[in-house]
Amino acid sequence: MTAATTWAEAALALADRVTADAPAWHDAVSSTPRHRLVPRWWQRVPDSHTQEWELVHLPDDSPERLHAAYSDETLVTRVGPDHADHAAPGGRGQGDPTSSSTLPGLIVSMAQRLGVEPGDRVLDVGTGSGYSAGLFAHRFGDGNVTSVDVDPYLVEAARARLAAFGRTPRVAAVDATGELLGLEYDRIMATVSVRPVPTSWLRALRPGGRLVTTIAHTALLITADMGADGIARGAVQPDPATFMETRRQADYPAKLTTVFVSARVREGEDVRPPDGPIPDLWQEWPLRWLYELDTPGVETRAASHGDGRRLVWLLARDGSWARAETGDRPLIHQGGPRRLWDDLERVRRKWEESGSFPLHTLRAELSAGGSLLRPPVGSWAFPV
Repeated sequence: MTAATTWAEAALALADRVTADAPAWHDAVSSTPRHRLVPRWWQRVPDSHTQEWELVHLPDDSPERLHAAYSDETLVTRVGPDHADHAAPGGRGQGDPTSSSTLPGLIVSMAQRLGVEPGDRVLDVGTGSGYSAGLFAHRFGDGNVTSVDVDPYLVEAARARLAAFGRTPRVAAVDATGELLGLEYDRIMATVSVRPVPTSWLRALRPGGRLVTTIAHTALLITADMGADGIARGAVQPDPATFMETRRQADYPAKLTTVFVSARVREGEDVRPPDGPIPDLWQEWPLRWLYELDTPGVETRAASHGDGRRLVWLLARDGSWARAETGDRPLIHQGGPRRLWDDLERVRRKWEESGSFPLHTLRAELSAGGSLLRPPVGSWAFPV
């Protein structure tokens, strides 16, 4: 990208890249000035041992800013409680990301799956920078698009920045896990992850309507169509997608550091050899996500020794913990009220006995009375 490149040229190049399989979205992407919606953002500090971030604040039309804004990458706009808009020049942030402008290619892919038709009323859950709301409003009209976010500042900033280039969808500060705005929708797309799937979404989705969302702490992307019986049926999609979980406060709950301190070196109340190989949960992600579906809320950590040995920890808020140590004599240490590694091994055995089915074969049945993911065979079911 040269100094002479304009944002329109950069947006056109982005549209050419991300809408090859969704050409109907080309004009919306090429016409939406993403750089106006994300004037500054956080960038991870290289080689930091904590979640440390540095502010990126570049001149409006500089080649560097246009290159970043029109790359197919996520731009993190908020870490912990700190929004990049409020940071001083040279500022630093610390913590997990709490808001972002999602990579455009993923937004387009999900929007394509949503199958919006002219005249449909669309609910965009997770306003963030306002980029997805801007794309929907450009293509289907401002009056057909509602976007909600739990953070009042994000909502006000997105509303003002969208209006500055003529886009005026309805944007509101709403906890999307609770009651919505009293409207019915033909399409609902969430760029935040949830568990459980909010019953308010299912009540608001009209028969024949479609929902696209992800399950918290996994990358399982679900598409489901609402039936006349009040049950939305669909499936996990082959392409994974990861989003921040919905939150109700300024930041997410603190990590389980106190539990980790106990689990790090402590002798377990139960010590035994593993039942089979110790998995690398960052490479064997289907097992990791099945374990999350079966035993939700377990925090995972890992470390490596210079001699190639690995350590894996499982941590839970009730004080349960497990530590797996690889090597010549691999061992499992477990403590607290539950045996977390026993649960992991149980999930692995059951998955293997079920043929190690691909996760995109999971079927979704979502209703206000309770939502489930079901494997293609057997009676296993996961409440979502």
